[in-house]
Amino acid sequence: MLKSDLRLLYTKYRNELSSKKLADSSLRIANRTLELPIWDFDYYHLYLPITAKKEINTSFLLSVLQGRDKHIIVPKMDGDHLSHFLLTDNTILQTNKWNVPEPVNGIMVEPEKIEVIFLPLLAFDKQGNRVGYGKGYYDRFLKQCKSDVVKIGLSLFDAEEEIEDVIENDIAMDYCITPNKTYKFSGS
Repeated sequence: MLKSDLRLLYTKYRNELSSKKLADSSLRIANRTLELPIWDFDYYHLYLPITAKKEINTSFLLSVLQGRDKHIIVPKMDGDHLSHFLLTDNTILQTNKWNVPEPVNGIMVEPEKIEVIFLPLLAFDKQGNRVGYGKGYYDRFLKQCKSDVVKIGLSLFDAEEEIEDVIENDIAMDYCITPNKTYKFSGS
């Protein structure tokens, strides 16, 4: 399928989810992260969900990271790119005009310092390619990171066979976690 078709289809699937199913799936995804070989790192990038779009509730994963004393970095939309801030007890979060929760200010962290990134997505395929909302924020961000950064998608649904219109600039994931399965892709 094409990215545009996948966006429409998986937005529809998300909208059909009950609040209970979303919460249960989000918790299962957070628990599945514990099985990954990623816990020796220090700097983890985590998106904060747009609740109106029924994104995965990453608060469960946030609790896992905090319980393991990890440095948690959260994004802020800054023009056409993302800025990244250390999440601390003093971080003030505010939703922007797209209802994305983000830090008002704080301690900036350069992308090269980040070791693990949890990626939002609408759909993905069995080769590790992802489809987001189509604005390219995460594609631009990933290009700023070290080549060995661990890229982990979080998805409410299983993989599609293939995304037909992947382009050369698209950066594949290393893993994708769903409520029922963890996918590991050949590049990782």
